[in-house]
Amino acid sequence: MNILSAIIVFENLHEVKRLFHWGPIIALTVIGVCSSMAILDSIIWYWPLDTTGGSINFIMLINWTVLILYNYFNAMFVGPGYIPLEWKPENQQDIMYLQFCRLCQGYKAPRSHHCRKCNRCVMKMDHHCPWINNCCGHLNHAYFTSFLLLAPLGCIHAALIFIMTMYTQLYDRISFGWSSVKIDMSAARHIHHPFMPFSIAAFAATLFALGLALGTTIAVGMLFFIQMKVILRNKTSVEAWIEEKAKDRIQYYQTGEDFIFPYDLGSRWENFKQVFTWSGTPIGDGNEWPVHEKCNQYTLTIEQLKQKHDKHQRSVEYRVVEDYNGACCPLGKGLNTFFRTPCTEEPRIKLTKGETIFATRGTKWWMYGDKVLNEEQADAGVRIRGWFPRRCVEKCHYDSANNSASQEKKEQ
Repeated sequence: MNILSAIIVFENLHEVKRLFHWGPIIALTVIGVCSSMAILDSIIWYWPLDTTGGSINFIMLINWTVLILYNYFNAMFVGPGYIPLEWKPENQQDIMYLQFCRLCQGYKAPRSHHCRKCNRCVMKMDHHCPWINNCCGHLNHAYFTSFLLLAPLGCIHAALIFIMTMYTQLYDRISFGWSSVKIDMSAARHIHHPFMPFSIAAFAATLFALGLALGTTIAVGMLFFIQMKVILRNKTSVEAWIEEKAKDRIQYYQTGEDFIFPYDLGSRWENFKQVFTWSGTPIGDGNEWPVHEKCNQYTLTIEQLKQKHDKHQRSVEYRVVEDYNGACCPLGKGLNTFFRTPCTEEPRIKLTKGETIFATRGTKWWMYGDKVLNEEQADAGVRIRGWFPRRCVEKCHYDSANNSASQEKKEQ
């Protein structure tokens, strides 16, 4: 019993450590600044608690803060749900439709993907969010999306408070001349006499909080619409990308296939209910899912296997001709490489002159690929892949990935 208690305490401490990351620190700071400044501005300078409207306004501000924090912490600590280590399907014949994850020593269930940050295969993975320092997936998708909705709404309310506070406090203090505008911060208002004067510091703090609130409204509001777009189609961001690649693959090879996304149930309301439920628990166990009548549980995983094979077929072999230290924005690789670094959390990989790498995609200045490893590393399941400057490599002129044995060993 003591051992079990110790394990539970250790797991809880591990979850609490998620707070000590730049994402949650910034997010909670923004929430704290906007909420506290809106409450202070309301009760001191704009809408005192001795009025009915002021009391209702105060309760609404507290309500926004509680709801935002409730969904934020649930998104962070409930987590997305993980596929058990060494997982296998009940029917052993289904293994042929699934990808094997060497890091988790198990098969990837439908809709699951391995997250490098969490170092686990995540159920119905949408993306890894730095702001909650966790993945957004099956179990916390509803909490995360609710947070994306509530945060802009709360910030809009706070922004209105900030604007009205500055307007009412400065209205009697501004005087306009022929060529100048003067603000007398020592002048007192004629109607309401707060116990604390609206000083220059208070004005600066309110203006700063207004900027945070407006910025959060725009940025988080855009993320909310992106999430709702995929939820109403019962997709994730990863699956939307897989579907796009499926169309490109079919068009490139002219196969004549008719790819149907298997998890779109045909009704936006039905798709919506797959994520949002009255109980708060999403539909499904994270392994099996309701699918389109013309599809089966492995329609998407089979497409992923086709895309993986196609990626290896179309990958190009490069030899490293210039060392690279793995910096995100390398100063010594040219201005275009520095300023046009990929805007992604995907890793950069160190390169040493003479190494071989298989590139699978890229931009004009950067490339993404897998480094060819020695036999011992490949057998141990080690895989090194990421972005690197295009100028550090040159294309090999002999036969490439298609006939390379090493390419097979690095598959996960």
